[in-house]
Formats: sequence, structure tokens, C-alpha cells
Amino acid sequence: QVQLVESGGGLVQAGGSLRLSCAGSGRTFSSSAMGWFRQAPGKEREFVAAIAWSGGPIYYADFVKGRFTISRDNAKNTVYLQMNSLKPEDTAVYYCAAKRTTVVSGPFDYWGQGTQVTVSS
Repeated sequence: QVQLVESGGGLVQAGGSLRLSCAGSGRTFSSSAMGWFRQAPGKEREFVAAIAWSGGPIYYADFVKGRFTISRDNAKNTVYLQMNSLKPEDTAVYYCAAKRTTVVSGPFDYWGQGTQVTVSS
């Protein structure tokens, strides 16, 4: 059974940092593109960042460029999202996602349960 388990969410003040982790199990994700999405209350889920299987190319949503960094450790089957300079509008449930294929484009196949990130002003 394929599983993606996120961790690292929590409550942080504006301007602070958090590092999210997503550990995969049930298959190897070293050849899979992986990404992060988020969903704020009352809003649709939106793309945050994605990384190809080899560590590049990397894509970011405009609203996180320069603040968030996605990375991966294929040996640990884990993808990370380092979030700096957090803003109250970053408050959302953050989801990890993975694809069966190496390319970033197109829909993601596997999803985690999400981790809550709350940024206070």
C-alpha cells in the first residue's frame, strides 16, 4: 500500500520558518516527481512546488518564490519543503503528492493526508 505521510506542520508567527517532511512508503519514489500543494479554508487546493525525480527541474508557485524551497532525499524516500518568511496567508493544510512518472507535468497520483500550517500575525 502506497503511503505519503507529512510532518512538520504547526503554529508559527509571521516571519518564522517551518520545515515540512513527506515520507513515502509502499514503493520507491526515487524515480517519481513529487510536489507540495496547499488548501486554505474555503479555497481550492493550489500548487505550491514540485521537483523532478533527479532533483531538477524545480517549479514554484509565484507566491512562494524566494521564500520556500523544495528538496528531496531519494535514499530516504522523502521530500521536504523549507518555508521561510511565513505570512498569515500561508495558513493552510499542506499536502504532499507524488507521481508514478518522472515528469512534473500532469496530475499527481498519490496524496498524503496533509499537515496543518498556521501562521499568526
